[in-house]
Amino acid sequence: MASSDTTPDSAPLMKATSHGVFQGDSPLHYALPLVILQMCLVLVLTRVLAYLLKPLRQPRVVAEIVGGVLLGPSALGRNEAYLHVVFPPRSLTVLDTLANLGLLFFLFLVGLELDLNSLRRTGKKAVCIAMAGISLPFILGIGVSFVLIGTISGGVDEGPFIVFMGVAMSITAFPVLARILAELKLLTTDVGKMAMSAAAVNDVVAWILLALAVALTGTGRSPLVALWVFLCASGFVILCSFLVPRVFKWMSQRCPNGEPVDELYVCVTLGGVLAASFVTDTIGIHALFGAFVVGVLIPKEGAFAGALVEKVEDLVSGLFLPLYFVSSGLKTNVASIKGARSWGLFVLVFVSACFGKIAGSVGVCLVCKIPFMEALAIGLLMNTKGLVEIIVLNIGKDRGVLNDETFAILVLMALLTTFITTPLVVAVYKPAKTPSNSEYKHRALDRRGSSTSPFRMLFCFHSVRNLPTMINLIEVLRGTGKREVLLVHAMHLMELSERSSAILMVHKARKNGLPFWKKDTNSGSDQIVVAFEAFQQLSRVTIWPTTAISAMTSMHEDICSGAESNRAAMIILPFHKHLRLDGQLETTRAEYRHVNRKVLEHAPCSVGILVDRGFGGTSHIAASNVNSLVTVLFFGGHDDHEALAYGARMAEHPGINLIVVRFLLNPGGTSVPPGSITIDIQESTPDDNVIEDFKKNFALKYNTVNYEERMVSDAAETTEMIREYGRSNLFLVGRMPEGEVVGFLKNNSECPEMGPVGNFLISPSFTTAASVLVVQQYHTQLSLLSLASLKEDETVDRVDS
Repeated sequence: MASSDTTPDSAPLMKATSHGVFQGDSPLHYALPLVILQMCLVLVLTRVLAYLLKPLRQPRVVAEIVGGVLLGPSALGRNEAYLHVVFPPRSLTVLDTLANLGLLFFLFLVGLELDLNSLRRTGKKAVCIAMAGISLPFILGIGVSFVLIGTISGGVDEGPFIVFMGVAMSITAFPVLARILAELKLLTTDVGKMAMSAAAVNDVVAWILLALAVALTGTGRSPLVALWVFLCASGFVILCSFLVPRVFKWMSQRCPNGEPVDELYVCVTLGGVLAASFVTDTIGIHALFGAFVVGVLIPKEGAFAGALVEKVEDLVSGLFLPLYFVSSGLKTNVASIKGARSWGLFVLVFVSACFGKIAGSVGVCLVCKIPFMEALAIGLLMNTKGLVEIIVLNIGKDRGVLNDETFAILVLMALLTTFITTPLVVAVYKPAKTPSNSEYKHRALDRRGSSTSPFRMLFCFHSVRNLPTMINLIEVLRGTGKREVLLVHAMHLMELSERSSAILMVHKARKNGLPFWKKDTNSGSDQIVVAFEAFQQLSRVTIWPTTAISAMTSMHEDICSGAESNRAAMIILPFHKHLRLDGQLETTRAEYRHVNRKVLEHAPCSVGILVDRGFGGTSHIAASNVNSLVTVLFFGGHDDHEALAYGARMAEHPGINLIVVRFLLNPGGTSVPPGSITIDIQESTPDDNVIEDFKKNFALKYNTVNYEERMVSDAAETTEMIREYGRSNLFLVGRMPEGEVVGFLKNNSECPEMGPVGNFLISPSFTTAASVLVVQQYHTQLSLLSLASLKEDETVDRVDS
């Protein structure tokens, strides 16, 4: 043994850091550089696999499991030289320790995601589905375990093995399921809500069963040991359930919304998680249980839980958690499944797991009178495995309950069941589209006439920053002179990221009918929230809040389907830039521009893009105090008709002064500019008709409405005349106006989707404090010119500075 200590390849201990290659040290013989190399390798491989699997709509956990298996003896590890250099046996203790530390904090985050209050409110149907989804596969798992004991798992401790097999078969991965539902846009459907509720119940029961299974392992001395372990674990949970909520409620009350969380509280929390893990490990159940229990018991109200997630999750999920999948992959040798018998046993395990979970869930769903296709979709979704399954299997392997071959079979089963979930649900379940019923007549404001049906609008916003102008726009739109009711659907657009805290957003989507602005009643700090609620109570406007959680690439689908289902006459979108303190526009996120373009292309109604420069100020203005100047720049064409109709709607508010400016080509001026659309006098009749109607119904009726005609002959004259109206509070313009005069403004194309006039009004060369609403009228098929403006390359999307 003494000689072996001198050779780095066989030394049982590794020093932490090397002296460097120039001193003759190989960094791979030392713990720190080696673990850094392992981490980098894991991160690169799992991210590349996640990118490759994205078109198949697979959750990232699939890529991480596959990456771990590929790095282990199943693939790259077949090369002994690679395995001994990159993952030498003496380095695995450090790797496993880091992996389990990361997993410990990840399960603390998973616990934070599970809201016990919502579990208590879970309906009987969801509880029955969860129980059936656990019971049948658990029973089948017991049956399969006897088959495995008689074949490839002989000699194992039968009691723990049977329980481990039952648990492994009956698990549903709650976090993975939530991500799949969000990806498939099923979160807010009946199927999604039912599956999420059942999976949450399933998750809690699975952890209890796993604690029981762990308590049963390692009882070589006496069966009483298992009883002591179970009693001590129960005592620990009871003690925590008294202490943890009280302590963290006290902390949460000292962390008001919008204020940074005290670093001491975060430190105490993380220390508490480690202490609880130490206690559960000492008891004899895994350290993970302590972290999970603390996470579950922390109150979810207030800002504290969210702040904890923000501080912990990126490092844990991005860096340490993938190490756990490698640690697992290094124990997985698919080559150990050899011969027809072993593969036959794999098929038996796979079919039993799928049949038990799907048949159990579907059976109860049918008894609860849920339609068969929906029941089948719920059954398939409940069959999702994931990280929790891998944890169960690794604990079983470490405790000597599962041998190499059984472990490999069960890992493959977990991987395959998760992989097939998305494609099978897509194939089986098509959410019922809102029928395009005849009631959805009003897809635009123009030509709406004197309809008495509710006037519906969909306002979208990304953050609190968008709310003040949105509230003030709703105020001036409520048409105090009309009998019809204004019905506003306010859609909070939230990105579904790969972060685990995206599951917290899932809870918001599940409470889709409740106001998303409800805060902790003790805080009362958000004045905008107060204004929003007061506005709804004082005005005749009904506001329905919804939350859309989507990847940026598909967010437009949620917006369009929301408009369709709510029969909106117009969608209002925030521009992808916001106002800086120096008055210039700065890009918020370039991805929002892609969303806006897609909505313009596919919207089922008219669309407006709002460039917010603070219309009405930073808070809601009372109706009696509204005093705004709104200017409609009218050149001609359908989009300008819609902008004019929007302005006419605003003109009914007593606090709005409306100016409509029609630009006409001076016949004695210069020749028609190149690239403009020439319209004969006969073809311009629709514009004349619209203007005549407006003058008759508004300009002559309201003394706050003015109509002007301006004759222009070139670009300089046009821009100069527009500048004269720079003192307005809001400009209303059509996205793609028509006519000879528009050609003068076609030089600036920084944002082609905003149209020539909109581009000029947001360009740095035009100085104004006015907000701009660029309007596109609904058409079943957009014109080629309009479509072309949405397809142009996004050449300039930088901060104007």
